[in-house]
Amino acid sequence: MSAPEPWLRGPVPGVPAEWQPAVHALLQAREDLTRVVAPLTGVQLWTKPGGAASVGFHAVHLAGSLDRLLTYARGEALDERQMRALAAERALPGEGPADAAGVLALAHAAIDRAIAQVAATPPGTMQDPRRVGRAGLPSTVWGLVFHAAEHTQRHVGQAITTARIATAFDAGTGGSAGG
Repeated sequence: MSAPEPWLRGPVPGVPAEWQPAVHALLQAREDLTRVVAPLTGVQLWTKPGGAASVGFHAVHLAGSLDRLLTYARGEALDERQMRALAAERALPGEGPADAAGVLALAHAAIDRAIAQVAATPPGTMQDPRRVGRAGLPSTVWGLVFHAAEHTQRHVGQAITTARIATAFDAGTGGSAGG
């Protein structure tokens, strides 16, 4: 029998109660992404069915976006490395991991760093104002943490659907892989 989803396993040790939902969502994303990405070939990972974003894009993008969103949650601006990473995401699969193991390592590391940061964030800072992006749009620590978790979940969901399509294309049961 498989384990229940993370939110049904009880509190995550070391995580304040206020942050449990976000951490549970990130843990669920990590597990779902692993289950879906690990068996993919390089072709399946980077296939863009009908021009849709590839599974690899979703995994790499969620890693980068977690880093960026939690940078803002710390009250910091993005650095040059993060700006280059954002630009590189748009050109995937260009540079970066080409296989499922490499993509998962990148995503797992980002999710693990996010969980550690959220766990270490004092709940008393949840309503602290934060500015996002070059325009300095208004948010809060809570808003950024919540969005980081839900944005990650959204991309994992897209990766799951795209993986099903990509494997069907690759198996010859769904038409061409598109480009």
